[in-house]
Amino acid sequence: TAIGYLGGLVIGLVVALMRQSQVPPARVIASVYIEVFRALPALLTILIVGFGLPIAFGAENLPGFLAQPWGAGCLALALVAGAYLAETIRAGIEAVPRGQVEAARSLGMPTGVTMRSIVLPQAFRVILPPLTNELVLLLKDTSLLAVLGVAIGQRELTTWGRTISNAIGNYTPLIAAAVCYLVITLPLTFLARWVERRTQADRR
Repeated sequence: TAIGYLGGLVIGLVVALMRQSQVPPARVIASVYIEVFRALPALLTILIVGFGLPIAFGAENLPGFLAQPWGAGCLALALVAGAYLAETIRAGIEAVPRGQVEAARSLGMPTGVTMRSIVLPQAFRVILPPLTNELVLLLKDTSLLAVLGVAIGQRELTTWGRTISNAIGNYTPLIAAAVCYLVITLPLTFLARWVERRTQADRR
């Protein structure tokens, strides 16, 4: 989850900046990426990356991590998360008052410095609650990696529960996996709500 989310943040930030770019091809590429990966089910993306890439290019021609189920799963999760995070980040950037950007330009600040020093810090403060919500959604999507055969030693909860359940003929491990998801996701959900309330209070 952590690797997929961090990868999604990087992809989302780059794509969001491309959406804001003055270069038409960059905006088109960003828009197509967002629309495609938001429209595709996460499970289908995981299957395409996990099974489609090795078939299309040959497993021996792929980078080492992509040839492994966990690596392909992380890339798929990052691509899915990046599409949603890109729109979230773009909304945060557009929420920053235009006057601040124009003031920075009037002082001769380069666009990159303006974005890094003025726009992005304020944008991330605004979008922190939806970023936390996306982390919760991505955490639950990791259960889909079971279709790639992510090994039990790689600590994917659903695979762990299913493997042990099949071994002992008992559904208790699956229930335990569900409880683990609740223990992880519920605090994150409450944290997102708390951050949202704090953010709204600070705006007032």
